[in-house]
Amino acid sequence: MRKYFVWCVGLWSLVLVLGLAVPAIAMPGYDLSKASDMSGFDPSTYENPKADDTFKIGLMWIFSGAGAGNGRLFWSQSSWVAYDINKRGGLAVDGKKKFIELIKADTQGKPAPAKKMAERMCLEEKVQLMVGTNGSHISLVLQSVADKYKTPYVVLAANAKNLMSGTNFNRHSFRTCLDSSMFGDAMAYFYSKRPEKKFYILCQDYLFGHEMAESFKEGLKKYKPEAVIVDEVYHPLFMKDFAPYVTKIKGSGAEVIYTGDWKPDSENLLMTLKSLEVALPVANLYADNPENYRALGPMGKGKVNVNDYLITCDTPENNAFVKAWYTAWKTWKSPFDTIEYKYPITVLGSASDQMYWILDVFERAGSTDPEKFIAKFENDEYKGLTGVMKMRACDHQAIKPLYATEFEYPSPFFEGAASYGKAITIPAQYCTPPVPADLARCNK
Repeated sequence: MRKYFVWCVGLWSLVLVLGLAVPAIAMPGYDLSKASDMSGFDPSTYENPKADDTFKIGLMWIFSGAGAGNGRLFWSQSSWVAYDINKRGGLAVDGKKKFIELIKADTQGKPAPAKKMAERMCLEEKVQLMVGTNGSHISLVLQSVADKYKTPYVVLAANAKNLMSGTNFNRHSFRTCLDSSMFGDAMAYFYSKRPEKKFYILCQDYLFGHEMAESFKEGLKKYKPEAVIVDEVYHPLFMKDFAPYVTKIKGSGAEVIYTGDWKPDSENLLMTLKSLEVALPVANLYADNPENYRALGPMGKGKVNVNDYLITCDTPENNAFVKAWYTAWKTWKSPFDTIEYKYPITVLGSASDQMYWILDVFERAGSTDPEKFIAKFENDEYKGLTGVMKMRACDHQAIKPLYATEFEYPSPFFEGAASYGKAITIPAQYCTPPVPADLARCNK
């Protein structure tokens, strides 16, 4: 498998560009290049450890309805990280080792239930941390609740760039995942080295979808000004019939479909492309479910994914993580015994990497006190699974390199499916989000 890996490295020049001091990079309190014995782990049977004093995490994901598959994905990675750290003895905070306890909080992908569940996490469960979520509009709700009750909330999967703007920023919320501007810039930079010039934008019709489109267009202006947007179309969330959209794409003359869609929309889009025999490359963030690519067969070759994590990043930490995950997966039961979970595909690896970082910050802070956590996290630099991540202090946005890959067929990972080829590093200097102009603390 190693011959398919390429070294993924961070870029120190980012620190110089931003004119920041250079703190020592935090090495993990637990050696990620040596995984725990995960042979007893199965997300379908995972149970919280029995202990009186635990470190409680509220998992703010969609666990029911059309988007429930997202909750399953993030449950698998959250329970993995919790099991691993618990096997290492727990989290060293407040003068003792505490086991991690996970609490599912079903947002249903809707603002009202999300607010209710977040309040329950803060007031009744008294969690030390909330993480989430699918949908930037839902993240805004969670951020507000976190600030009101002074409970740290970390964004692992909501990518709208305005989440950390002057209007929405608060001290108790951090974002460790990429924002839409980072993805748009990185994808445009990737295509600046390639011949394709005609792009068709198809995104979900809400804040994140529109930002994904705008970010890509802005990225193209910087890195590929000769590019042409042949059309720009938005569709409702959780679409079932993509045929009208794909039919329009088919006659557009586009060379690449650009989308920010996440499941189930990303999956329905891919299957419709197959049924209508449209073999165009799909440049995406979330359209990489191997179950879909097995159905696509050779048509999956050439699809392009840009992300902040790829299983093909060759570092000791990531190699150990991928190997341990695959070995453990062989014994998992339904619904986690499918090809989708065979390896820690992008969202699984990325969210795991972020969780290790967040929990390591708590351990280095030595406390569950939110103020001590905030102080330690701001300006933190951490060597994770694939490279170095930095938390920008003024707006609580993670800065990191991103990675691009073109899917290969056949795949060394998923039999009968196209999948990740070599990882191409997009240095952080080419995908650093701008500092929010309307956030006063960033302009001091």
